[in-house]
Amino acid sequence: MAKVANGWKDYEIIATGNGEKLERWGKLIMLRPDPQVIWPSKFKLSSYKGINAIYKRSSTGGGEWAFTQDIPQNFVIERKGLKFNCKLMGFKHTGLFPEQAVNWDKMSELITNSRRKIKVLNLFAYTGGATVACGKAGAHVTHVDSAKAMVDRAKQNCISSEVATENTRFIVDDCKKFIEKEIRRGNKYDAIIMDPPSYGRGPNGETWKIEENLFDLVKLCREVLVDNPLFFLINSYTTGLQPIVIKNILTIALKDFKAEIDAYEVALPTNEGIDLPCGCSGLATFKR
Repeated sequence: MAKVANGWKDYEIIATGNGEKLERWGKLIMLRPDPQVIWPSKFKLSSYKGINAIYKRSSTGGGEWAFTQDIPQNFVIERKGLKFNCKLMGFKHTGLFPEQAVNWDKMSELITNSRRKIKVLNLFAYTGGATVACGKAGAHVTHVDSAKAMVDRAKQNCISSEVATENTRFIVDDCKKFIEKEIRRGNKYDAIIMDPPSYGRGPNGETWKIEENLFDLVKLCREVLVDNPLFFLINSYTTGLQPIVIKNILTIALKDFKAEIDAYEVALPTNEGIDLPCGCSGLATFKR
């Protein structure tokens, strides 16, 4: 069953259809492609009044934004006191995935209810949605991503959300190499988050393929967990990677711990009364 990211006021999906989704980000209206939308639209989405930007795919791969009117280079989206600095980026992105609010809420709840100081390791951390949420809940977060530009934006998001600077450590590094260093240093964490890409390259040309590397990375991360950890979350947008696959990986890799493991689709509500699938997550919560 899908878990739906409700509670947004600055974001909504107005309509979907024919491989596209029409969204409102604050005061901006944009139309973006979405491969999950294989049903017909109720009207021609590009004709919607007030669209600010449309992402158009190229026949040779990739694509670009087409602007129907001037828009700010940067804009802020807020949810429950968390503020995110967004912009229209390459390959149709804005620097924020609103559906992850499902996981932000759950992690914040676990951290708050733990009644202890929690150290979180956020891998493939991108612009820091989870970093902001966990930091705001009082955790100390180590944020790791191989792209410096994304780490810089994560810093901006933490500042905008008034996350205590002493609660956050930002690292530009290959995630696997960083874990290996932390093992050698003897550093431990109460919780681990990872949002790995399907394919990627590290700052020194390291290659990552989720089907080949995910299990080994999760198993390696076991070495930096404290004896009584709080949670381990994996999120994935990889098409074809089902929730039960993530559940099986967590179950096998963390077999030495007593954990309750849940796996689920993540979705966003639409104004049409349907939910839009947005990948899947697996969450292990540990018994003390």
